[in-house]
Amino acid sequence: MALSSAAAARSCSPPDLDWNLLVSKNSLEAKAVDSSRKQSPTKNRLGGDPGELHQTLEACLKVNRFERATALLRRLTHVYPLDAPELITSYNLYLLAMVEHIIKTRSNDYLKTVQKWFEVELRGKGIRPNATTYALLIKASLQVLQGPKIERTIRRYMDLAGQTQHEIEVLNLPILSDNELFKVTEICPTEFHNARGVLQAAENDPHHPEFQSSMEDIPKETQEKPLPEIRSADQKGLGLEALKKSISVFSDSSIPYPEGRFETGAAKDEAYLKIRQERLEHDAISSAIDRWRDESRNLQKLGLNTALRKKSFGSLMWDWQESLLPVIQRELNMVEKTEAKGSTTGSDHDRCIYGPLLRLLPQDKLAAVTILSTMSAISLGRLDRGIKISSLIMTIGSSVQDEIITHSFQRKDTKQIWGHLSIAERRQKLAKLIRKRSLHRSLTKLFQGGNTSDVDTLALGLRPWDNVTRAKVGATLLSALIETSKIPVTRENPETHEQITKLQPAFYHTYRHLQGKRIGFVGAHAQLTHQLMKEPVHYGLAKNLPMIVEPRKWTSVNSGGYLSTPVKVMRIKGDDMYQNQYIKAAAQKGDLEQVFGGLDVLAKTAWKINSAILEVMLRVWNTGEELANIPPEDPQLSYPVEPDPSADPVERIRWIKAVKEVENTRSGYHSQRCFQNFQLEIARAFRNEKLYFPHSLDFRGRAYPVPPHLNHMGADNCRGLLMFAESRELGANGLNWLKVHLANLYGYDKASFHERARFTMDHLNDIYDSANKPLEGQRWWLKAEDPWQCLAACMELKNALDSPDPVHYKSQLPIHQDGTCNGLQHYAALGGDILGAKQVNLEPGDRPVDVYTGVAEIVKAEISKDAKKGLEVAKVLEGKITRKVVKQTVMTNVYGVTFAGASAQVRKQLMALMPEYENPQGLHFGLLSSYIAKKIFKALSTMFGGAREIQYWLGQCASRITVAITPEQMQRLEDDYNDVRPNSLPKKLLSDHEKSLDEHTRFLSTLIWTTPLKMPVVQPYRGTKSRKVISTLQIVRINDPRASDPVDKRRQLQAFPPNFIHSLDATHMLLSALQCDEMGLTFAAVHDSFWTHAADVDKMNVVLRNAFVRIHAEDVIGRLEIEFKARYKGQMYAARVPKNTPLAGKIRAWRESHWGKSQMRADRHIEELLLERKRMQLIQSSDPKEREKGRLMVTPGSLFEKSTDRRKILPPEEFAGHGIGEFRGQVSPSNSSNETSHSDEGSVPISDPEQEPDSGLGNEGDGSDKEDLDAQIAVEEEGKESKTKSSGQAALRVWLPLTFPPKPAKGKFDIQRLKDSQYFFS
Repeated sequence: MALSSAAAARSCSPPDLDWNLLVSKNSLEAKAVDSSRKQSPTKNRLGGDPGELHQTLEACLKVNRFERATALLRRLTHVYPLDAPELITSYNLYLLAMVEHIIKTRSNDYLKTVQKWFEVELRGKGIRPNATTYALLIKASLQVLQGPKIERTIRRYMDLAGQTQHEIEVLNLPILSDNELFKVTEICPTEFHNARGVLQAAENDPHHPEFQSSMEDIPKETQEKPLPEIRSADQKGLGLEALKKSISVFSDSSIPYPEGRFETGAAKDEAYLKIRQERLEHDAISSAIDRWRDESRNLQKLGLNTALRKKSFGSLMWDWQESLLPVIQRELNMVEKTEAKGSTTGSDHDRCIYGPLLRLLPQDKLAAVTILSTMSAISLGRLDRGIKISSLIMTIGSSVQDEIITHSFQRKDTKQIWGHLSIAERRQKLAKLIRKRSLHRSLTKLFQGGNTSDVDTLALGLRPWDNVTRAKVGATLLSALIETSKIPVTRENPETHEQITKLQPAFYHTYRHLQGKRIGFVGAHAQLTHQLMKEPVHYGLAKNLPMIVEPRKWTSVNSGGYLSTPVKVMRIKGDDMYQNQYIKAAAQKGDLEQVFGGLDVLAKTAWKINSAILEVMLRVWNTGEELANIPPEDPQLSYPVEPDPSADPVERIRWIKAVKEVENTRSGYHSQRCFQNFQLEIARAFRNEKLYFPHSLDFRGRAYPVPPHLNHMGADNCRGLLMFAESRELGANGLNWLKVHLANLYGYDKASFHERARFTMDHLNDIYDSANKPLEGQRWWLKAEDPWQCLAACMELKNALDSPDPVHYKSQLPIHQDGTCNGLQHYAALGGDILGAKQVNLEPGDRPVDVYTGVAEIVKAEISKDAKKGLEVAKVLEGKITRKVVKQTVMTNVYGVTFAGASAQVRKQLMALMPEYENPQGLHFGLLSSYIAKKIFKALSTMFGGAREIQYWLGQCASRITVAITPEQMQRLEDDYNDVRPNSLPKKLLSDHEKSLDEHTRFLSTLIWTTPLKMPVVQPYRGTKSRKVISTLQIVRINDPRASDPVDKRRQLQAFPPNFIHSLDATHMLLSALQCDEMGLTFAAVHDSFWTHAADVDKMNVVLRNAFVRIHAEDVIGRLEIEFKARYKGQMYAARVPKNTPLAGKIRAWRESHWGKSQMRADRHIEELLLERKRMQLIQSSDPKEREKGRLMVTPGSLFEKSTDRRKILPPEEFAGHGIGEFRGQVSPSNSSNETSHSDEGSVPISDPEQEPDSGLGNEGDGSDKEDLDAQIAVEEEGKESKTKSSGQAALRVWLPLTFPPKPAKGKFDIQRLKDSQYFFS
């Protein structure tokens, strides 16, 4: 294929310069700013913190604003010491931009400017140039100067570099092209010979073998119609090479068929597939090590030597592996010495913690995991910036732990148990033991009779590590890798073809300032970065590929899925211990049988690759062009023009933001293309296989495939590549469903089924053209909402119609049935809303009702009314509201979108709808979008009134639970408090005692409920504090979740309603899966989109309706209310009473009579809690005298009980604006009639009971867009009601027994009517 003009220009010009090269090699320790240096007055708004200055500098250089950049550099000289690495790095960034401009313009004037700048602004001010500085100056001079002048200039710069011992490094930096390097060595031959000496020293070292260029053999395919190779920039990156090696099992003819007797040939084939699957799972690390070793040995045998950019990556990895092993052994020796002397301080103490864990894995695997996980983590981030050390060490630690678990299943030191067994028999026995309910018990039994320490070590390897342990293990291994890994940087003399090479560190450790904090980063050498930009590394690919045999059934939380690779049934955020405990207990009781069964149904669905779509996709991919959702290989993006210095500061902020958006867009294209490259490689390798996707759950019960790269939950291109492995005859109804499905994929999905089928037949010519000539024809399929899936449907329909009898055509294409805004369907059923049920197709009808269109019509009617009243904003918007404008807001409102978030969603649609809008009379997009968002919320509250009450009731319950104290806490509190009375303590010890008591009064109660399938759901949101970990690299801070962490009240409350609905739709999906499996249907699901064969759609729809009715025929909310009362029985919660009520006056009077008029202290607040607890204990006593004594007690709680004031408790502020059709400033639906509670904003200490929360308005948005903020304020002012807002009211805190408000009354919609609704899922 011909190169584009831009690519052709690059091919004949010097290599592109990499900004990552400009990071100073001496920047391992960023120096502090010299506080004694005087800050010069800022000009032209050049103030700000270092991060902002660097950010603006880079933006200016990207658009060639050199004058502005010079001013920023001068400002930085007053921020950093002159010898700070950040300063010379910034100057080199400026120099790089100038050199690129000189290369483009060939301007001698710009070169003179650079040379003068170097003498005056850099050397003249005492800033020390480094090798990068001189290399860039030499490059610029070589581009412009001619004759004797060029020799004088080059010699001068090389002499200056030699004065600081930088001359060899100048020659070895990948800044100068081969031709430029040759010219320099001609002018300065002495430096050239010095560099050659470095090369010879490296070549004489046996640990640094010569390198050669080698192309990896790609296995020949056996398909009848061979597919084209997948285009990649170099085919040499570790990512694709590792993937290809991992999946080479599919073309490896050396794997023998199993011997022995089998009842059938199919049984023998199944056994062969299991052998291949085991090979695929087991070889993730070992095969990588073997591959690296073999490639290195082959290169040495051949005796070839070429540039690194053309050699195999595997040989380089082997060098790192060999260099890392002695360092790991040295660390293990130090661990032994530390353990022997029994030291428990400093680094010795750390070694005693992580040392034993390092022994659980063979050293070669330990080294390989470190290399692979580091490369993978760096390649998945921004290559130009590296990755945070805190993140990287946690990744390495987690990878090591995972590999230890895998290794535990594959130990070969157990011959004392079954030494007489073959390897296959040994694995079978191991698999049987693993399938038992208790994994630890099985493994302990497995190793009975062995050394006790072996059992302890094995258990330790399987026990989850805490974050501190992961961090220490990861930091130790990363430090060793940075110390040992080197990369040879090679340049070739174009005439003699001699290689000039120098070994440089493969990774560097540096610091950056982010949001005012000094953060440690690890980055890759530019040579590695160049490779990784072409091909990222995915360490987990081999372990998380689709399976080629049916996955193991789930029998416990740790046993199921892959044959030997451990997978947990639930993906738990941050290893939340509460969720772990609840899910294990439920599994041991047998409560998860239906959940496990549903996952098994999803996992046993067999898939295959749609070869026809793969072929078309590869043709598109290999052109490098953008088509459908395949991104371009070389996107053509332009940067915005910088505003004038005198422009509004808001304009400058927008310009910086626009520059970032361009960079993010380019980076996004690259990341997406890299990810799709892996998807295509996997699809190509598996195209002749049956595929299976083992599934696991999130904490809400939603199911997800474990293989992350290629699965049916992926984007349109992934779904288009997949089809069922089993085929079924269409039948008359199936043929019609295939036509309906095609119309749905195209986007024609709001009409009746008959109209959709007719739409397909009306476009039959387009369908045939798309199927026969997808790229050469009219490309009708590209206009579809889901183009790749549409193309697959076109081909399937064309094949069916061309068959002798379309009714008997055997189809493999999955047919989708999607819910109508499924969250609102559940809410409408819970609330019994008749109008809402009709809007989401719970009510039977002749054609589907579209809730988005319904909301849009109401909004349009409201706007027309306002326009007639003369409202300018309504006049601007009249006639412009479409379904698309309201869709996203309606869809996300049920899941807790804020008012500001809804406004931003609408604003995006308006900007696309009205690109030429001139903003008359100050009616900017922010104001328009906020006005529409308010109308959308109002329409939703009208349609789903009952659902709104349900959502608000859920919020009320959550607000009380999250500020509750458990009976166990109160008992501990009472014991500690009675041991030492505060009044008896010296003043010096009083604060320490209050701090100790405060730990017992943290709000620890999280939201927990049980789904209809008996699965416990535990919300994981807690205010986890960071913990400082001193590592060998630097001090890092990591999150360390603990059971004693207080709950994050805001997140708990706001997430509860949407998570509760998600748990219901997960239940619906699993119930449907179980029923479909009983009926013999093939079933797959993407949350609220259910798939089966075309012939079985009618049967599946009956199952979907019956499962939904089965859930909502019961009193779901009533059952939840009963569960809450039982689960949180005996707890006390902190209610908030408005200070301006009669009840508050009585409470203040009571407190004055007991504590005096002084301010409430923490100990007095605790005494009120214990007093209220005592009153409740007396009232609940079986002794009549004690009950009477309790009734006569007077406490703030008893005053509350006797009060009849309906305003006696404030509503929950954290939930304001998160109900259906609700926004901040709007009075809650139950505020005037029902009790509500309110928890404090954020995490207010219990020692300050009178502290008031902030309004929280500032948390709605980032404040970066003045229009959005103005609009939000304007609309909220417009939406104020006459009633008092709850936000920010002064209040008293009162301890009350934890009770729950009565559940809302349910509407009159009869859920049984759903059974006749054909458009419920369609």
